[in-house]
Amino acid sequence: VHGVSQRRACQALRIDRSTVRYASRRPDDAPLREAMKAVAAERRRFGYRRIHVMLDRQGIVMNQKKLRRLYREEKL
Repeated sequence: VHGVSQRRACQALRIDRSTVRYASRRPDDAPLREAMKAVAAERRRFGYRRIHVMLDRQGIVMNQKKLRRLYREEKL
C-alpha cells in the first residue's frame, strides 16, 4: 500500500507473514446452531451431552467438542 513489500513490513514489525495472510477456513455453523437452539428450547434442562444425543437421533452428526463449543458460545 505504501510502497513497502509485505515481506519488508513484516520484518520491520517482527511478525510472521503467515499471521498477515491467515484466513479462517471454519465452515458456517448457523444450521447447527439453529438445530441446537431448537432442541435446547424444547428441553430446557438438557445439557450439551443430552442435546448431542437428541441431534444424533435427528441425523445431525457433530463432534461433541464442537457441540460443547457452540453451546458455550450461545450461552445455553
